[in-house]
Amino acid sequence: MGLLEIGTIGKAHGLRGEVLVRLVTNRTERLDPGSVLHAGERALVVETARPHQDRHLVRFEGVADRTAAESLRGTVLSAEPIEDEAELWVHELVGSVVRDQGDVDRGTVESVQANPASDLLVLDTGHLVPLVFVTGSRDGVVRVDVPDGLFDLSG
Repeated sequence: MGLLEIGTIGKAHGLRGEVLVRLVTNRTERLDPGSVLHAGERALVVETARPHQDRHLVRFEGVADRTAAESLRGTVLSAEPIEDEAELWVHELVGSVVRDQGDVDRGTVESVQANPASDLLVLDTGHLVPLVFVTGSRDGVVRVDVPDGLFDLSG
């Protein structure tokens, strides 16, 4: 498995090398001190991190001033996948077959679309299935328990 995108570095903050990081993951432990994040070919080690509004203020080892911090602006951060059987992971859902409660194949997951109410599985059939209806995922099959008519309304 390759690296997963976990966030993006924004502008520098202050004079001591801190940057604003916007996470695209709910796993804030990605920013624990000592965590290794990848910025392309470069490995960045988190020295300190703290929440700041809807982002995090992060200082990386070896990034000691504003100039060095500003040079990281716009950099996409990636990390190794986290092993957690209780979680649904986008990289594991994409390419999976969606099967409803009647054991009917409803399509293949092409992507997961962010949505304020519930992220959506985007199927190759054009259907959108809110993640709240996912009951499990295993061996390339995503099981869903959807309200009657959901597949009649979208697609």
